[in-house]
Parts: sequence; C-alpha cells; structure tokens
Amino acid sequence: CPCPLPRGDCSLSRLLRRLLSARRSLEICLFAFSSPQLGRAVQLLHRRGVRVRVVTDAQYMGLRGSQIGLLRRAGIQVRHDQEGGYMHHKFAIVDRRMLITGSLNWTTQAIQNNRENVLVMEDAEYVKPFLDEFERIWEEYNPINYTFF
Repeated sequence: CPCPLPRGDCSLSRLLRRLLSARRSLEICLFAFSSPQLGRAVQLLHRRGVRVRVVTDAQYMGLRGSQIGLLRRAGIQVRHDQEGGYMHHKFAIVDRRMLITGSLNWTTQAIQNNRENVLVMEDAEYVKPFLDEFERIWEEYNPINYTFF
C-alpha cells in the first residue's frame, strides 16, 4: 500500500478493521462499490449473521467490476435509486454506533490512486442523522414504490 501509514498498516486495512468489527448490523450507502477486498469483507459479515443492507446508485451498480451483483447473489439486501440523478452518498454505519463517511467511493481506483478522505465517528450526535438518512432512503427505494412504464 503506497499510503503514508506505518508499514503493515494502510488506509484499506484500517477501514476493513472497522467494518469487520460489526456484530449486529452494517448499513452501507455508496455511490460506487467495486473493491473486491471490501466486497469480501461485507460478504463475510453477512455469513457471520450480521444484518447487512446496501443502498447504491442504479447506474453505477451495473458497471463492470461492481460488487453489487455479488452481494445480491450472496443474499444481501440491496436497494437502488430509480429516478434521475445520482445516489451519491458515501457512508457506512456499523452496529448503529459507528459512522464511516468521507469522499471515498469503495473502488480500487479510489483506494489506490485518489486523494480521498475517510472520517470515523462514534458520537451519537453525528451517527443519528446518517442513520435517519439511511432509513429514509431505504424506504424511498423500496421496490414496492417503483413505477414501471
């Protein structure tokens, strides 16, 4: 890893450790998700019995390399936007108490090559609005609300 952290530690490993600390739930709201390492971590949590829910952007979930199809095939609940515009959020909530947010899309390109930021907080004052936003979007993107032409 070319990041400036101590040898053996990198931003990806730090993100993975926080995600893998989930014991009960993981809510993910991402514009783009193509990192195989993060995809495997999310599938592992699901196999461990952690309730995983993913909200993503419809246009980007179908791109080559996207992890979304793999997550769906693993039995993970995924919802996406239907209307125009991007679902551009980038955050995750671990066990309803830890917020992971920032500019980072969960892509190999972003992790290895971009200048990105990730902020991790466990202060309920900051976690709650993101959790509320996730729940609002989760309900808005419920397939029973879709309109078909």
